[in-house]
Amino acid sequence: MTITAERIGRSAVASFPGVADRLLAGVTAREDLDAYRATGGFAPLADPPALAAAVDAAGLRGRGGAAFPLGRKLAAVRAVAAAAGSPPVVVANGEEGEPASVKDRWLLRHRPHLVLDGLRLAAALVGAGEVHAYVADGESAASLRSAAAELAARSVWDAGLVVTVVAPGYVAGEETALVRAVNGGPALPTEKPPRPFEAGIGGRPTLVSNVETLALLPLLQRLGTAAYGAAGETFLLTLTGCAAVGLYEVPFGVTLREVLAWRGVAPAGVPGVVMGGYFGGLLGPAALDLPLDYDAVRRAGSGLGCAAIAVIPPGDCPLRLAGALMAYFALENAGQCGSCFNGTAAMRVALDALREGRGGPPEVERLRYLSGFLPGRGACGTLDGASAVAASLLREFPDVVTAHVRGGCDTCASSPDVPGPPFAVEPPSAEGATP
Repeated sequence: MTITAERIGRSAVASFPGVADRLLAGVTAREDLDAYRATGGFAPLADPPALAAAVDAAGLRGRGGAAFPLGRKLAAVRAVAAAAGSPPVVVANGEEGEPASVKDRWLLRHRPHLVLDGLRLAAALVGAGEVHAYVADGESAASLRSAAAELAARSVWDAGLVVTVVAPGYVAGEETALVRAVNGGPALPTEKPPRPFEAGIGGRPTLVSNVETLALLPLLQRLGTAAYGAAGETFLLTLTGCAAVGLYEVPFGVTLREVLAWRGVAPAGVPGVVMGGYFGGLLGPAALDLPLDYDAVRRAGSGLGCAAIAVIPPGDCPLRLAGALMAYFALENAGQCGSCFNGTAAMRVALDALREGRGGPPEVERLRYLSGFLPGRGACGTLDGASAVAASLLREFPDVVTAHVRGGCDTCASSPDVPGPPFAVEPPSAEGATP
């Protein structure tokens, strides 16, 4: 199992065959303003309502994990701002607290102008006069600040971008944690309502949008709805846990088996995957042939999430992996909600007992009860993600659980604990950004 952070090399950033480069665009080093404008970037926005209609027609959904329709988010912020007579705020969320995901940091380090162009368009669509970027990566922050200074010096767009840098954390990217941090508090979630679109930064209606989501807006503006749809919608997939660790732009509907074959990896003996990031839980080997789109993955009992997919290595134990994921949730929860703090700890204890051969039917039933009872009881989604890990283990790998009840497995008996976040990954550095 991957334990220490893997670094994605430049050669492992690629687009699936037949996919015209959109988000990756064949970029290998940091893209400057001239290179980006040569692709049609920062084109004037003559008709904001037309672009807003195009967002709805294209069915763009958020790429941060929740897959919420972007058009509905834009409309909600506009409506609240109009009713309150308060100018809204737009924030590019690039905190990327998911250890197995690298897409947002890659975009910020390599294509900052694409992200800022998307931020510009989002601000125009909701009538915002204040824009922010929120990150937990120093190189991303430097890249954004350098790009913003370049735009201002060339009189292309000077919106007074405010960049907030926080310590990395799983909960730090949650939208209310973002608002709390930008407002001067800790990067920890708050109870809802209000949600940011109702009262966010400075108490004003706030659009919080993922970096990849914003990067889609300039593409849609340039291509138009028909051409955007005709070319086929793509997404950024972070793949870990196998010999093809990398960041790939792939079309919706492709299968993981097809991606692995493209990268020269034979998935023989793979017991399953961690789907959509830690939040999506585990799926069995049938996930290799699952179309990678929102509805198909949801029907399989998981979610595409931020499109981070980790292949469980052949011979490794899914229960051992579930225990490592639960340990991460137990350590990373905000410690603000008793249900989350105690619930993740209780599930961790049960999984540890099963992994070590000390657990039996009571631990299994405790996992079954808690994973059904706890979802929705925390201020953020951490408890839901932890519950999904336990529930998916019981659903997808009953034989593995039974083997542990009967005394454990050889893999867990002979393998050390996983000391860090499984499948953690780091992007390649990009030159050209000065802090």
